[in-house]
Amino acid sequence: MKTKMAMGAAAVMILAGTTTVPRAQEAARTTNSGVYTEAQAERGRVAVQNYCVSCHGGDLTGADVAPGLVGGSFLGNWTGQSIADLSSRIRVTMPLDRPGSLSSNTAADVVAYILKSNGYAAGGTELPSDPQGQGAISLEAPKS
Repeated sequence: MKTKMAMGAAAVMILAGTTTVPRAQEAARTTNSGVYTEAQAERGRVAVQNYCVSCHGGDLTGADVAPGLVGGSFLGNWTGQSIADLSSRIRVTMPLDRPGSLSSNTAADVVAYILKSNGYAAGGTELPSDPQGQGAISLEAPKS
C-alpha cells in the first residue's frame, strides 16, 4: 500500500513538473570542477593588481603581515571551507585601507584569479557572485 502511494505521489510530481532532488543526493561542487572562467580570472587579475598587490605582493605570496593567497599556507587555511567564506572575507575586510568597498562581482573575480593562481582549472561557467551559489562550492586541494 505504501509503495503504491509513493509511486502515485512521484507520478503526480513528475506530471506537475515539480521533480526535486534532495540536497543529500545533489552532486557536491568543488574547486576541482572548473568553477570559474578564464575571462573571470582575467578580470580578477586586474582587480588584484588594483587592490591587493600592495599588501599580498605581485605573486600573491604575501608580504609583512598580509597572508599569502597561493600555496600551502593558503590551502591549509582554506581547504574544506566554502568559496562563500573566502569571498565574504575578501568583500567585507579588503582592501585593508577601504574594507567593504569591493562589490560581490569583484570579490568573485578576485577569487577566480586566486583559484587560477593556485592551479585550479577554469571551466565554462563563471563563479557565482551570490553567497548561496558560492556556498555550494567547497575549496579542496588542487588535483595534481
